[in-house]
Amino acid sequence: MVAGEVFVGRDDELARLLDALAPAEHTVDVGVGPVVVSAVSGMGGIGKTTLVRRAGAQAVERGWFPGGAVVVDLYGYDPDPGQRIQPGQVFGPLLRALGLDARDVPASPGEQAAVYHRVLGQWAEKERRVLVVLDNASTSDQVRDLLPRQGPHRVVVTTRDTLTLPSMQRLELDVLATGHALDLITRTLRHEDPSDPRVGRDPAGLQRVVELCDGLPLAVGVAAAVLADEPDLTAGELVEELEAARLPTLARGDTSVVAVLSLSWHRLGDSSPDAARLLRLIAMAPGPTLSTEAAAVLAEVAPARVRPWLRTLRQAHLLQQRPGMRWALHDLVRHHIREIGGVDTDAAVDRLLDFYTSTIGEADTYLRGLPGQPASGRFSGREEALAWLEAEQATLVAAVTHAATTGRHSHTTGLAGGLAVYLDLLRYHADMLTATQYALDTYRVQGDRHGEARAWNNLGVALRHLRRFDESLAAHQRSLEGYQELGDRRGEAWAWSNLGVALRHLRRLDEAIAAHQRALEGYQELGDRHDDAAARTNLGIVLGDVRRFDEAVTVHQQALNAYQESGDRHREAMVRNNLGIALRHLGRLDEAIAAHQRALEGYQEVGDRHGEARARNNLGVALRHLGRLDEAIAAHRQVLEGYQELGDRHGEAWTWNNVGLALGKLGRWDEAVTVHQQALEIYQGLGDRRGEAMAWGNLGNTLRRTRRSAEAIIARKQALEAYQELGDRQGEARTWHNLALALSETGQQDQAREAAERARQAYLQARDPDSAAAVEDEVPGSGRPHP
Repeated sequence: MVAGEVFVGRDDELARLLDALAPAEHTVDVGVGPVVVSAVSGMGGIGKTTLVRRAGAQAVERGWFPGGAVVVDLYGYDPDPGQRIQPGQVFGPLLRALGLDARDVPASPGEQAAVYHRVLGQWAEKERRVLVVLDNASTSDQVRDLLPRQGPHRVVVTTRDTLTLPSMQRLELDVLATGHALDLITRTLRHEDPSDPRVGRDPAGLQRVVELCDGLPLAVGVAAAVLADEPDLTAGELVEELEAARLPTLARGDTSVVAVLSLSWHRLGDSSPDAARLLRLIAMAPGPTLSTEAAAVLAEVAPARVRPWLRTLRQAHLLQQRPGMRWALHDLVRHHIREIGGVDTDAAVDRLLDFYTSTIGEADTYLRGLPGQPASGRFSGREEALAWLEAEQATLVAAVTHAATTGRHSHTTGLAGGLAVYLDLLRYHADMLTATQYALDTYRVQGDRHGEARAWNNLGVALRHLRRFDESLAAHQRSLEGYQELGDRRGEAWAWSNLGVALRHLRRLDEAIAAHQRALEGYQELGDRHDDAAARTNLGIVLGDVRRFDEAVTVHQQALNAYQESGDRHREAMVRNNLGIALRHLGRLDEAIAAHQRALEGYQEVGDRHGEARARNNLGVALRHLGRLDEAIAAHRQVLEGYQELGDRHGEAWTWNNVGLALGKLGRWDEAVTVHQQALEIYQGLGDRRGEAMAWGNLGNTLRRTRRSAEAIIARKQALEAYQELGDRQGEARTWHNLALALSETGQQDQAREAAERARQAYLQARDPDSAAAVEDEVPGSGRPHP
């Protein structure tokens, strides 16, 4: 086992675990079957985590995992149930650990899960094996959805329970044999002081110490630390103290831990009361880890003073050091220190929450500000502010929960409100939903109508990104009502804008346009050029949805001018991309291509890979319409590789669709059918009905070109059903139109005429009279499909 740099007594277990982690050439070939899962189980403090980390480090050093290793502590046995991690909270951090930029991580846990498995699948194909370590899992449910689905990868789970997981190999750890435990304590003492005389002077006393520790590595390590810290303490004296501290009613393991921790705690209080006080404060702090700076805030001293106390606690095996100079408690230690009680820690926790709230506020100013904002306060700029938020993310979200559940109202609202932009920007929308709901409940208790309106708005944003559109709409309506009652024109404009976005997702396009116009009026009244531009951008997108492309070009150009004036390069790229789409629909293809190329350059400049992919995809569409088909396909295939690397299944499906349309233009209909089927399968797997409707429609058009008319009719009926379910009149009209053409070609003239009339009426309802007029000419004629 490990104590400091000492590892003893687990050679056989280490060999067995390494054998399970070895790639196929070292063991039996697992092919592409279920991933091998190794479950390392045993009581708390038995050394599971240390063994797994040791094995993982050796496996990576041997080159067995070119994709690297990711470690997630699930905190399944934390004494505070609120600290225990659920799978939905893990996918985002795992994707970041696998190298995805935060902006490339989807919003909802379900989408994150799909991307996570997609990325691992791609890496499996490229033989980039990954080791996933899931530490401290208390239930199978915490783990099951996190297991990779391909055999080349490996998973190691540590647990105190017996889990039921597929393809699992069990490795149960027992306490150390007396000889190994004795070796651990003696080698630890030699490591601290090679000339320590107690090793040779009283081997029987040291043996009795490890017996009283029941061979539990955590207890042995703490006992060794006590001896190392007190050179004049004999092994016999330590035995007497341990025997006095043991509680015979407790079970084996619990007995040794309680006895040793109690002894270590009391001695820590005598030798380093400041470190002991700090340990008590850390045990009460929210979050899985904390920084040195946060520990200094708890203790109300400078960081330079707290660092020696932290080292003392680490050397006493009472505190664990994590990467990035962060600190964590073993849950057994946390529970024991909390049980001691006797000291009021509320003031220290208040200080910590004050620190988090004020620092979040400083970071938030950079996230809300424009690029190039002058540095002020503790952060040198936006990147440093983001880095701090990312390092603290899990702890800050836990702090919101702690503040809310302990009645700290100002901290709850300050933390949740300050985190909203960050959690939205980095796509932690499940956490955003949790934090905002706590804030909303708190504002209601306080009777703070302004705060409640803000919280409803943030709640609506989180729900929208989680694709809960009806709930999002309801939340934004509540926000709007609140701001109107308060007479807050800025808040009202903000609410109208977000309400319009939610309405667009629900395809209530006329209402969406009206909402964006109301937002625009509000921002104009306030003289707010930047938010005015955002409102125009949203309005332009919906105007394009209803085919009012001239108006869309006008408002996008107005927004573009405003963003150029403010120097907002990211928003400028976004508007150029949307402007290009509107220009393409007007047939101004050279201008559309130029807009998309400028958008692509802008996205590349700010490092937005998703935006870059969207711009390149739209560039390919414009090239296709201009007849530059080889260039279009090349652009789409380049995008396809990017989306596959990002694990973006929606983007991949959209791109397959565009490849299929370009192949159709080249007359390569059989290939087009194949790629449209690929797009359809992805959309169905994602549960995306709108994408599925589009894919069915394109597949139907392509099947018709291959003279598979019966299949084309089936595909179009599937598309029709989806568009009707979505309430998309334009999509419904287009599908009735193409269905009429297919029915006419198969001699079903009565049904064709009925479908044509349905198409004409739907086009008129969608305010597209030109397409409505074309229906009568096309159906009885050549059957040329509507573009």
